[in-house]
Amino acid sequence: MIGAWVRFAAAVVCMALGLVFMVSAVIGVNRFHHALKRMHAAALGDTMGILFVILSLMIMKGPSMDSLKLFMVIVFFWIASPVSGHMISRLEAMTDESLGELSVMEKSSGVHVKVHEVTRPEKKGSDKKKKQKKGGESR
Repeated sequence: MIGAWVRFAAAVVCMALGLVFMVSAVIGVNRFHHALKRMHAAALGDTMGILFVILSLMIMKGPSMDSLKLFMVIVFFWIASPVSGHMISRLEAMTDESLGELSVMEKSSGVHVKVHEVTRPEKKGSDKKKKQKKGGESR
């Protein structure tokens, strides 16, 4: 009898943690203005929120085949969510011209070192348009 209450209390704690992560993700997605910051908030809420919610369901169900299936869902989400989030944010970083210069960081022996800056190549003809707007001649 006591074991059932302990299991129920652990499931409630995990469910509450999952809901806190999901609500904070919703607030982060609505509050941030930059797309990459929104992606970061959504990815963290998605990963941690789903982990704790499904973990609470596994605790409530106990050891069974249903718990194994729920564990497989967690494994799938933990593999698919970071990969898809990385691909979407990489696409955003490659196509968003308002990001400007990107600095690439390399981790060596526990210290972040700035390696080099990558600038986006300008489109052909953008120099001509800038010169024409300023009143200069194009060659």
